[in-house]
Amino acid sequence: MGRLTTHVLDTALGKPAAGLALSLWKAGGAGGEEFSCIARAVTNSDGRVDAPLLDGDAFVTGIYELRFEAGAYLAASGAALSDPPFLDVIPLRFGIADAAAHYHVPLLLSPFSYSTYRGS
Repeated sequence: MGRLTTHVLDTALGKPAAGLALSLWKAGGAGGEEFSCIARAVTNSDGRVDAPLLDGDAFVTGIYELRFEAGAYLAASGAALSDPPFLDVIPLRFGIADAAAHYHVPLLLSPFSYSTYRGS
C-alpha cells in the first residue's frame, strides 16, 4: 500500500527541524481548487512526523498540499527574521498518481529559502 511521509531539515542550523507544525490538505470541489485539511502533525526530534500523513484506504490519487508553518518554527529557533518574516507558511502542492507508491516530500529550510523534491 502507498503512503505519504515528510521530514524537514533546517539547513541554516544543519540539523532536523524539530517542533515544526504542518498540515495536509486535499483538493476537491469543482475545478479542484477547494482544499480540505485532512491531517495535522508536528515534526519530532528527527524532523519527521511519527506516522505517515496518509496511508491505507485514505491514500488515493489526487492533488494535495502540504503547508509547513515555517515562520513560527524559525522564530522559535532564534533565527534572525525580518518583520514580517520572509517565509511564513510554505505551501507545497503536488499530485499523487500511484496509490500503491511511497511519496516522500521533504523540505530543506532556512530563513530566506527552501527547496523540496520527491524523496524515497
